[in-house]
Amino acid sequence: MTIAVMDDGVELYYEEAGSGVPIVFVHEMTGDSRIWEPQMRYFSRLFRCISFNARGYEPSSIPEDSSAYSQRRAADDIAGLLQHLNIESAYIVGLSMGAYTALHFGIHHGLMARGLVVAGCGHGSARDVAEIWPEQARHMAERLENEGMQAIAESYANSAYRVQFRDKDPRGWSEWATRLADHSAKGLALSVREVQAKRPSVLDLEAELSVLQIPVLLMVGDEDEPTLEMNLYMKRTLPMSGLEVFSKTGHAINSEEPARFNSSVEHFFHRIALGHWAARGGEARHTEIWLPDDDTGS
Repeated sequence: MTIAVMDDGVELYYEEAGSGVPIVFVHEMTGDSRIWEPQMRYFSRLFRCISFNARGYEPSSIPEDSSAYSQRRAADDIAGLLQHLNIESAYIVGLSMGAYTALHFGIHHGLMARGLVVAGCGHGSARDVAEIWPEQARHMAERLENEGMQAIAESYANSAYRVQFRDKDPRGWSEWATRLADHSAKGLALSVREVQAKRPSVLDLEAELSVLQIPVLLMVGDEDEPTLEMNLYMKRTLPMSGLEVFSKTGHAINSEEPARFNSSVEHFFHRIALGHWAARGGEARHTEIWLPDDDTGS
């Protein structure tokens, strides 16, 4: 088992495959490094691929002290893993919880980021839910502690943002749901209570995001409704971002649509390598004027 030790003594389990420019894959709340297997297999043909289990997800450490968990700590763990591997910079690919972490990595460790893939990011950020999000997260943590992982996993696996995966790929969905039930309820509860419940809304990061000079590929499923508006906001705010919307797709887009996900991400990497992923120019700003030289106001 391959382990990296963080500066606070927490051990992170990680896997590597391939060689070349590094990519780090950062998993979602209800997954672990195994959700990235379709990407590890594909990208390791040309890249050095690293996936890891966040703190709280066995076989990584599950610290009992709640102060060992935070959104900033999660971003710092990516930096710590890269330092352990003697990697100066890498592409960071995150889904959901991992997408938030990728954004914060870009904000706090920008010089180590070649580019960010931010997929399924935005849950709990909209103003109409931001006030109730922390309480919902704390309630989820309490249920995990009181009811156990098996009961919560069965309910969550059939939620509105996972039925698309279930209907498209029953075999893949069943495998993910089985793994979800095997997670540590204690570790997941700590992550939900200390990271999910306390992280800032992306709307509160406008000052940081608006000056982030890192290529960003935003990706979202069109049936992952809580994230749609937030992705439009991030597209308008992040100066070097592009947005991909996957039709008839829910939250787990890398698992639901692995071929399209891999193709989009690979295209993103190629454009960066060729110097063709630039900031949005002023000419592309929306104005309601039909022709560039039409200043009549009619």
